[in-house]
Amino acid sequence: MTSETPFRSFWMAGFECSDQLNHYGNRVDLLIETGHILHIERDYELVAAKGLRTVREGIRWSKVEQSPYQYDFTTVGVMIDAARKTGIQQIWDICHFGFPDDLTPLHPHFKARFVGICEAFVQFHQKCFPGEQLIVTPINEVGFLSWLGGDHASTSPYARGMGWQVKYALVDAYIQGIKAMKVIAPGLKIMTTEPIVNIVPSLDASMEMVLQAAQQHDEQYQATDMLTGKICEELGGSPDLIDYMGFNFYYNNQWVANDYTNLPWANLDPDPRWKGLSELFLEAYCRYDKPVVLSETSHPGEHRPNWLELIAKECIKTLKLGIPLKGICLYPIIDRPDWDHLHYWHHSGLWDADEASPHARIICQPYDEEIIKSMLMIEPFLSGGIGNGANY
Repeated sequence: MTSETPFRSFWMAGFECSDQLNHYGNRVDLLIETGHILHIERDYELVAAKGLRTVREGIRWSKVEQSPYQYDFTTVGVMIDAARKTGIQQIWDICHFGFPDDLTPLHPHFKARFVGICEAFVQFHQKCFPGEQLIVTPINEVGFLSWLGGDHASTSPYARGMGWQVKYALVDAYIQGIKAMKVIAPGLKIMTTEPIVNIVPSLDASMEMVLQAAQQHDEQYQATDMLTGKICEELGGSPDLIDYMGFNFYYNNQWVANDYTNLPWANLDPDPRWKGLSELFLEAYCRYDKPVVLSETSHPGEHRPNWLELIAKECIKTLKLGIPLKGICLYPIIDRPDWDHLHYWHHSGLWDADEASPHARIICQPYDEEIIKSMLMIEPFLSGGIGNGANY
């Protein structure tokens, strides 16, 4: 596996860019709520000063295409211009939980419309920023989105018991979107971003419950299995469609099957069922043999630095295992409100804000100090070439 990487920095910043319909049917726009779209140049200068020169962004499909096949990339152009001015590299989400008002993943036109926005975006980017390496995440978190909208009725299509159908439709569009974009831009890179989780049986589980937990754990890979052609071959998935496997990992990504009790991560006497991120990365890497990226991680509140310390140590273990880990994305880098309750801010970013001062950029000093410490801790394992880490 080559140590080459298209990323400008190993440490990355993610800006919350969801434009979904929330649980109550209201359209949210977190680029507006956080003020990022209004202060993007300043935000890029802030993250660049911290050594974060690669960022995750989103085009907000629902804003770009307000009428079928009629695209307005004006704001995306402003974002690209800000990146050009500040030396920031952007990884672009085309669909980050949101679709145009007249679409759901189950709509007969969804795939064609998604292919259309993919083609239009790539053409616009080539015209706007020729020569820049384009890296795209076509649809963020297919696994979570299909559960949220197909089983939990908390976003479009507001269904229950339809998670598989939503997932299948999303991946169908995802695959065709990749193929269409690569016709236009053969050098384009694709990075998936899916949750990586650990689902375990209860301590007193029967053999049947143990097997059920193992099945639920394995089902987390359905979206990427479809994308790579391991299952549902009729969709046209293939390993060569994907360049980087991004995985999103949070403190609540491990739970007990059936009752959904979260496994604690910070106990002095840890739960033996808790798996370190390096172990989960190894499982995914053995399954797909693709370079991996920690595409989202953070923790709300005062335990931000403690969580990052744990993550940094696990990433070092990952590199020592020989797994080509190509980046860590702190997501969100700027505080964000809850999708369903916009008055509640998570306080999970490097810069805090709240309902009274949504555009504030108040640095969380302990988190900042831990980021610096973690960068220094991991750096020798990157420049030293251990585990095929990226060389910078």
